[in-house]
Amino acid sequence: MVRRVLVINAGSSSLKASVLDGDTVAPVAASSVGWVDPRDEAATLRQVLEALAQAGADPRSYEAVGHRIVHGGVRFRAPALVDEDVVSGIDDLRDLAPLHNPIALRTLYAARAAFPGVPHVACFDTAFHTTLDEAAFVYALPHAWFAEWGYRRFGFHGLSAAWAVERAGALLARRPDTLGVVVAHLGSGCSVTAVRDGASVSTSMGMTPLEGLAMATRAGSVDPGVLIAAMRDHDLEVSALERVLDRESGLLGISGRSGDMRELLESEASDPRAALAIEIFVRSAAAGIAAAATALPRLDAVVFTGGIGEHASRVRARISARLAPLGVAPVATDPVEADAVLAREPVAVLRIEAREDLIVARQVRGLLAVR
Repeated sequence: MVRRVLVINAGSSSLKASVLDGDTVAPVAASSVGWVDPRDEAATLRQVLEALAQAGADPRSYEAVGHRIVHGGVRFRAPALVDEDVVSGIDDLRDLAPLHNPIALRTLYAARAAFPGVPHVACFDTAFHTTLDEAAFVYALPHAWFAEWGYRRFGFHGLSAAWAVERAGALLARRPDTLGVVVAHLGSGCSVTAVRDGASVSTSMGMTPLEGLAMATRAGSVDPGVLIAAMRDHDLEVSALERVLDRESGLLGISGRSGDMRELLESEASDPRAALAIEIFVRSAAAGIAAAATALPRLDAVVFTGGIGEHASRVRARISARLAPLGVAPVATDPVEADAVLAREPVAVLRIEAREDLIVARQVRGLLAVR
């Protein structure tokens, strides 16, 4: 039975890793490093592994390596033991998650080279959303686009949502499979997911992680006519449009200075564009949460998670204030540095640390236990 698992989470802005033993929640060691060189994942991985070793995690003790992979498409509906066929399948999806799958794949290559003697398991964010019904994943486009081309909603941040609902159940002394919860994962990427009785029933991200809420550098949902006009009137090519939507929009695009919420909050009072970026972000998140709630028979709780959801208490409070028509109570603007129930009645509001690593480690052990 595998106990010690190294979990690697290659995000668009940083590489996170943690070492988990058995069913314990606290990691043996954890590290997060911004990319040393976005095209040299091996260098950043070495830096992270050195930090883990200095924290007391002997790399020779790792019995398996779990990798968070953002996009699994229709093929990967469960964790997969990594082999060349799985690697090829992840690579096939690179165009649907250009900020995530390519960098995760290069990190996977580096990790397999560093730990060739242990099994590597890919765990997919999209897998949690396989419970969506057809009305939730088919777009209002010509049906052939879905039936013949495979264009559909997949949804992301599933590993985060799975932990958030489980943890919310513990904090509220309720079984997670009896709750109606909207999970707001707010970070560099942002999404909301409605979870009914433990299953995803609606989510804001779509075929790619571009849809839905305004994000750090991603636009979220915009009028498609704007994009058509930009291509028609300003000769914007597809590659340039993709770059703008993925890397030059969101908080960065509006403010003109940063996609980092911390920096924008510091300059909000003196910089009108920073203030505008924050207000647009707040409105977008609140609207997304409200829309997701319509997929539930009742709303028991709203969970804030992810870097902004956990740490930007003023933003969290402003989003909650806009949700008053749903019965969401006001929450304080005071910083909260641990998982907590911020309000209980009539709709609970919780702050929960994103712990995709716990779900990944659990999936790794579950897969390897039956092989």
